[in-house]
Amino acid sequence: MQFKELNVIPAILKALEKENYEVPTPIQEEAIPYILSGRDLLGCAQTGTGKTAAFAIPTLQLLSEENGSHTSERKIRALIITPTRELALQIYESFCTYGKYTKLKYCVIFGGVSQKPQEEKLQQGVDILVATPGRLNDLINQKLIDLNHIKIFILDEADRMLDMGFINDVKKIIAKIPVNKQTLLFSATMPPDIALLSKNMLKNPAKIQIEPVSSTVDTIEQYLYYVDKVSKKDLLLHILQDKAIVSALIFTRTKHGADRVVKQLSKENVTAQAIHGDKSQGARQSALNNFKNKKLRILIATDIAARGIDIDELSHVINYDLPDIPETYVHRIGRTGRAGLGGVAISFCDYDEKEQLTSIEKLIGKHLIEVKEHPYPLINNFPAVKSTQQRRDSSRTGSSSSTAPQKTSSRPSSSRTTLSQTSSSLPKKPFSHTSPKQEATSPQKKFRMTADGIIKEKRNFFGSSRRSK
Repeated sequence: MQFKELNVIPAILKALEKENYEVPTPIQEEAIPYILSGRDLLGCAQTGTGKTAAFAIPTLQLLSEENGSHTSERKIRALIITPTRELALQIYESFCTYGKYTKLKYCVIFGGVSQKPQEEKLQQGVDILVATPGRLNDLINQKLIDLNHIKIFILDEADRMLDMGFINDVKKIIAKIPVNKQTLLFSATMPPDIALLSKNMLKNPAKIQIEPVSSTVDTIEQYLYYVDKVSKKDLLLHILQDKAIVSALIFTRTKHGADRVVKQLSKENVTAQAIHGDKSQGARQSALNNFKNKKLRILIATDIAARGIDIDELSHVINYDLPDIPETYVHRIGRTGRAGLGGVAISFCDYDEKEQLTSIEKLIGKHLIEVKEHPYPLINNFPAVKSTQQRRDSSRTGSSSSTAPQKTSSRPSSSRTTLSQTSSSLPKKPFSHTSPKQEATSPQKKFRMTADGIIKEKRNFFGSSRRSK
């Protein structure tokens, strides 16, 4: 099937042809007819399935065909809510691309930047508004936005909205929108809170589910490297020497971790930039544009900042840190292997991340391909932090044991067994412990005893003097 068979109007078809869009993805093929017919829609689809075009194309068509759409007094008739600034910009750019030959006007608003340019754009008249919840509520409260003319309401990435604590903001927005409207809700997963929200929002919706979140794109090759936490930076540098890595999106768990990786790469003359919540919107957008335009080969990101990244022909995704939520792994690697193209996902796993790895493999229903031959194999096959804490606790109780209990690996391999045996041959008391007797005779203790003795003697002296008087 081609787009023209979905009864898409010529103005939009022309834009799609210019972007070399010919065959719709499964979610586009299913969603577009339902939306054009005016039905509410509940779409469960993960990233990379083409859902932005699935709702943007029919929204553009419905508003273009509506009478009075080209009047000078434009009212906001379509509203798209999304959780992050990057995703809002991506959706806005998609509307601009698909609707370039229509006469509709678009605007995107989000926080973290001055609202003045956004105000000016709104005053010029807008048909389609893309927004993040916080800034939208701010402008509504300032009476700068009127939602009384909304005909189509789209809630995108609903599960992420829940994770980021925006659901109450979304409910405030819904309360200001007309009851009679067409509502489209898209979510990668369907937790109970989102299921309840969709039940309250949607009226007799068409339901579409494309690729459950537990499945990953078959065209993505998924590799695993066991490595000590302290060696991750060295392994990353080793891997990035591969010329086949044309572009790499690297995920860290924290904002501090993202900045640290950038600094470590910079010391080795490897250029990289980071995007996360502490970066200004200008810095984030500049880094993202450089990456999209292939001026930047390596981009480091946290999960929230990377939610809106949609890059054609991204060759590699690298999980520097494994995510705590297994579904997040699916979203991460879905940044590559898009539009039917191949891609490679590489994951680092230290000892403390083995539980996350087990959860990920259980979710996707298969094991990652382990790369055993590399220069930085896992040696410390025990939880370093917990082990250190246990040694401290043992010293307090006077226990002679200072070795942490060895866990049995859920993924044994011959190389790892050898390394484990090697680590077990290390001295069992790597840290010196102070016995109670030693502690009693330490210099600090002697000083305290001496001071106490002097004070006691003074008290006895003055006490006896008073009695003699």
